[in-house]
Amino acid sequence: MDPVIVVGAGPTGLWLAAELRLHGVPVTVLETREERDPHSKAVTIHPRTLEVLAMRGIAGRFRAAGLPIPTGHFGGLPQRLDFGVLDTAYPFTLFLPQADTERLLEEHARELGATVLRGHRVTGLEERADAVTVLAEGPGGTYRLRASYVAGCDGTRSTVRQAAGIAFPGTEPSVWGWLGDVVLDEPPAGPLSAAGEHGGVMVVPLPGGVHRFVGATADDLRPGHPGELTLEELRAKVVRVLGTDFGMRDPRWLSRFGNAARQAETYRRGRIVLAGDAAHMHFPAGGVGLNVGVQDAANLGWKLAATVRGTAPAGLLDTYHAERHPVGAELLRHTMAQTALMTAISDDGRALRSLLSSLLTEVPELSRTLAERLAALDVRYPPSGPGPAHPLTGTRAPDLPFADGAGTLYGLMHAGRHVLLDLTGDAELPQLPHADPHRARLADPAGAWATVRAVLVRPDGHVAWAGDQAGAPPADTWA
Repeated sequence: MDPVIVVGAGPTGLWLAAELRLHGVPVTVLETREERDPHSKAVTIHPRTLEVLAMRGIAGRFRAAGLPIPTGHFGGLPQRLDFGVLDTAYPFTLFLPQADTERLLEEHARELGATVLRGHRVTGLEERADAVTVLAEGPGGTYRLRASYVAGCDGTRSTVRQAAGIAFPGTEPSVWGWLGDVVLDEPPAGPLSAAGEHGGVMVVPLPGGVHRFVGATADDLRPGHPGELTLEELRAKVVRVLGTDFGMRDPRWLSRFGNAARQAETYRRGRIVLAGDAAHMHFPAGGVGLNVGVQDAANLGWKLAATVRGTAPAGLLDTYHAERHPVGAELLRHTMAQTALMTAISDDGRALRSLLSSLLTEVPELSRTLAERLAALDVRYPPSGPGPAHPLTGTRAPDLPFADGAGTLYGLMHAGRHVLLDLTGDAELPQLPHADPHRARLADPAGAWATVRAVLVRPDGHVAWAGDQAGAPPADTWA
């Protein structure tokens, strides 16, 4: 069996590598950087990503390293979204710097047998009908690797995407945000967010005595890269919005980012697949980028593994694009909308922000809906089979608790296989080659789960099939 080559050792690539190893697929991860990036672009893990981690039994590692925060923001509005009302075992966002997230994910991937090679840069691909040859440069010089498939998880400037000739259409940046990790002599008492006629700024404490400033001011609302951010410029922007610089000094990281929004026209071309930032590029609004990338990998991993092993039904790998491309398009739509709110600093724009923030208080269902979408708990994939489908088909399955303290659904999913549940507790379960059968009764089922009697849950936690009578799906039901 030729290995799968994953290009990029960020969160998306590492999770994909781990998922493939669960199924015994040889995996090599090639990463250009010799060391893990100490700068944490993302600092938030969302509820759905925590659920994905829980399905493999490692969510506790991340919770132990991070800080649960029961709220999140949409477009930087002052009224925050309450995650505590969400139907999940993880009703919060987890504050955890990306460097720590990557460390934990790499430990998990290596424990499962993935090979992670740092200081190895991919320069090109040669694809044939039966394999892909990866051209790369490493500490020992140039070399070639044969792979069954290549996964591009190598960011917005993806070498894999470009080598595969996959178009990346979208919009050019018209707004520039900025980020500064600095030491403060007079730090605020806690996290701080403010917006006004001069722009908006968020201040967040990071580990190690550093504070992060993120924002955009009036002079950032224009096309054309404004050049490298300096400490003096950062100080001036913060003072303009907040009235003080809190005694900032000793910058650890200064960066800019634009609101270009792009999406790969296809997530798969032949033996090349894309995931994470290689497949979608957007303004970092709401901290969704890392999370959607890991969720891409969760969808792709088991499908690619089954395809490589020769056990997948025809067309299974194609459902990766069919299911995740619409999610990526919705991601761009939401982040573009949030960018518009974040940069709405005119009189009219501030009136809009005030109105929407009031509505979040007055209409709790609006707040809940936005929280569900930000957390990716609302993602539903279209049914793949013929005829009418059960209402649960395609939806995300929460970590359902079983009666009499018999554990939970996610506790049955650590091996990364389908789970076939008989919820009557006594029906005869058929043997499906790709599913583990279990009998259980739900504790306090609600909604559609109150009447369902049998369900097939995919390795990524979405329902492949459900029935209100005891039984099982056709043997070829996978997605």
